[in-house]
Amino acid sequence: MLRSLLSGLNDRPSERLRQPQPLLKTRVRSGRGAMEQPNVTSDGDAALTVRFWIALVLTGVVTGLVGAGLMALLFHVEHAAFGPGRAGNESGVLASSATRRLESLVVAGCFGATAWYLLRRFTPGRSSEIDDVVWRGTGSLSVRRSVGTALISEIVIGLGASLGREAAPKLLGGVSGGVLGRRLGLSAAQRRLLIACGGGAGLACVYNVPLGGAFFTAEILLGSVSIATMLPALACCSVASVTAWIYLPAQPTYSAVPEYRLTAALLAWTVLAGPLIGVGAAAYIRLIGWLSFHRPTGWGSLAAPIVAFTALGLVGLRYPQLFGNGKDMAHGVLLGLGSVGLLLTLAVLKPAVTALCLASGASGGLFTPVMSTGAVLGGGLGLLWDRVWPGAPVGAYAMVGAAAAIGCAMQAPLTGLVLVLELTHSGFALMPAMVTAVVLATMVVRYLDGYSIYSARLPPVPT
Repeated sequence: MLRSLLSGLNDRPSERLRQPQPLLKTRVRSGRGAMEQPNVTSDGDAALTVRFWIALVLTGVVTGLVGAGLMALLFHVEHAAFGPGRAGNESGVLASSATRRLESLVVAGCFGATAWYLLRRFTPGRSSEIDDVVWRGTGSLSVRRSVGTALISEIVIGLGASLGREAAPKLLGGVSGGVLGRRLGLSAAQRRLLIACGGGAGLACVYNVPLGGAFFTAEILLGSVSIATMLPALACCSVASVTAWIYLPAQPTYSAVPEYRLTAALLAWTVLAGPLIGVGAAAYIRLIGWLSFHRPTGWGSLAAPIVAFTALGLVGLRYPQLFGNGKDMAHGVLLGLGSVGLLLTLAVLKPAVTALCLASGASGGLFTPVMSTGAVLGGGLGLLWDRVWPGAPVGAYAMVGAAAAIGCAMQAPLTGLVLVLELTHSGFALMPAMVTAVVLATMVVRYLDGYSIYSARLPPVPT
């Protein structure tokens, strides 16, 4: 009986079914096949052929160059609007006059309104939504519509619009993958994988987060953290990040963040703060979805950005931290700066002005605005908690809040954790608190509603 069973195991066709076939045909002494490990069974629909790997490396190089170019455009616009400063525009904003701040947003509104109106008028029906293209697995990104969207987005963000800068390189990274995939004759499944890898590489190269970009590709765009998705995602994000070093600094986006230590006060706080952040994120995601569907059209789309950006400029006279994507706002609280009143006020105003910009029809990302909101909210709530149970610095609360907010808002807990660690090169001692907060916040969003900042913004399916 035992000999018959062993003989049956040796006759199993595991190796013959695996694609691609391994070079070593003999099995290990147990007689079990390589397919016993689920994540190495096959490449799936998108075969990782030599031609695919060539296209992947080229996509990484092109995405890195495009990402560096878009950031150069952003920084030059910031310099022209507010003064010098490559690390971000808050120092320039703070140093500029109130008149200059308001003028910058008015210019952003006038330029954005005209440019987006003309782009949408002359590229009707063209797709520039990388999430939609990858998730539906059909269609392709319009090069002309995508390039126009990306350039306009970075210019208005440089002028102070409260939107994320990662949307443009993510979009053009996907465009690069799609174009190269068609030129090299790849299959539809291979092109879909290449577009997703290019999108994740776009985020990776502008924030110098190759691992975070790979998880973003696999967990969010492809929904599969397997060897067939992680291998190409890691390779593409790494190539793009290194390529972008020709202009962008090879250092963490949020530098000099201390190595905070875990305390009992912080760990207890996460149990309360995690669900609260999740409820707030679910409400905000629902608002973003509603605004995305009710954007102004026709002549109203010309007036809306001017009104919205001017309103942001007026609010920014009192709170200049609201200008731009929120990077400097988050960096300050991660370093331990800010009072309870200021941080909680920014936690309310930042998502409000970002929603206002999106409601006007503006195109841009939500990653940094949401993460920065989580950081200041975590810092503010942490300072309140410190009055009840002292024992943790405000920067530690901010880091946990940032991870929870972006993890639950993206509905991607692994990506949220990895991104915060890689953006700061810090926080490993806080992992139990960060994981607890991310899990609780993500569970709340998942069971309460289920949408993310990406799925809630998708356009209606064409009929």
